[in-house]
Amino acid sequence: MSRPGPRRGDGVDPVLRARARRRALQAIYAWQMAGGTTQGVIAQFAHEQAHELADLEYFEDLVRGVMAHSNALDQALLPHLDRTVAEVDQIERAVLRIAAYELRHRPDVPYRVVINEAIETAKRFGAEHGHTYVNGVLDRAALEWRAAEANARSR
Repeated sequence: MSRPGPRRGDGVDPVLRARARRRALQAIYAWQMAGGTTQGVIAQFAHEQAHELADLEYFEDLVRGVMAHSNALDQALLPHLDRTVAEVDQIERAVLRIAAYELRHRPDVPYRVVINEAIETAKRFGAEHGHTYVNGVLDRAALEWRAAEANARSR
């Protein structure tokens, strides 16, 4: 069994968080395709999550948050897209929704971490160049949603 990775100063293990994001992507994708209740989707994937050494609490927060706020997240993403949300590939849509949730509702996670994790997840699960689309959308969104943080980093 693999051991958890190094922890940041805030006690967050980035390896476990990355695994939680990947599992959340699978859960959100399944929900987008087949629907279901929040609890049902979490239950379906939490079992596997527990066996993979991941941040189960973070996984649940992402799934609950995306499902509860999906309409608002889609509306917030829309100005940064070059098509409707429905026209975005299902995997990239799930990645964008998760990242949008983190950018808008998890200020404890640096925006650069959110974007990098979304890109890596899109590379792993998405279409061949899907990660470049995700990167472009999230770069524009982060400049608007996390303007103070983005401006502070560019100084």
